[in-house]
Amino acid sequence: MAQLGRLLVPLAALVLLLWTVPWAQGRRSNVRILTDENWTSLLEGEWMIEFYAPWCPACQNLQPEWESFAEWGEDLEVKIAKVDVTEQTGLSGRFIITALPSIYHCKDGEFRRYLGPRTKKDFINFISDKEWKNVEPVSSWFGPSSVLMTTMSALFQLSVYIRTSHSYFVHDLGIPAWGSYLVFAFATVLSGLMLGLFMIFVADCFCPSKRRKPQQPPTKKPSPELSQSLNKVEEEQEADDEGVLEEETENKEEASKDSPQSGVRQRCVGQSLATDDKS
Repeated sequence: MAQLGRLLVPLAALVLLLWTVPWAQGRRSNVRILTDENWTSLLEGEWMIEFYAPWCPACQNLQPEWESFAEWGEDLEVKIAKVDVTEQTGLSGRFIITALPSIYHCKDGEFRRYLGPRTKKDFINFISDKEWKNVEPVSSWFGPSSVLMTTMSALFQLSVYIRTSHSYFVHDLGIPAWGSYLVFAFATVLSGLMLGLFMIFVADCFCPSKRRKPQQPPTKKPSPELSQSLNKVEEEQEADDEGVLEEETENKEEASKDSPQSGVRQRCVGQSLATDDKS
């Protein structure tokens, strides 16, 4: 009997284990996983989103409460989701996650940050009593779908790409760390030059430059005293010009009077010379 009892205990434990494993594997979590590809589904309906990291102790303590809260999601007509910031850096950039865990409430594209207690009961009361209406929503300028946050998301993704490339250069290719830094510095300068040339090309296409004539310096208006003196000088010059013209006309008239007399004298002299030759 003692041997039979020893055999029954392991068999019972084995049967219990075989019965509980399929049930545990068949249990499906009600928490949805959000990524950079499907995050736009937040813009429709009501959501509660948790941003966490696997290494964060506070996030690990919150997981049981969050899973229990997700079981009430269907009754409360709210969708429960979570985001792993270590995998989805673009989303962490869109929401500017600076503390973990961070919880957001979203209703038809309007986002609010949850700052209350982190228990299942408090989460349920926040939704059922519509306590989210007392929280000021995030400005549209800083919303995850705004241009500013889209740019921030791209910068976060670029930083991850640079970090991954640096580790590839150093660990896989065996390049020294300073050599990796030189590569990134050269790439930064080259990309800046290319971007500058592209912007100049676009500016010339849409706003072609026009040749402008050199502008003459603006002339200053003379003072009243100076203008009077200039007028006097001009009047004196005009008077002198008129006097010169009168003298020229008089000289021409005198020359025209003297010209007939000289002609008569020439004729007389010519006739006297002719008579002398005949004699």
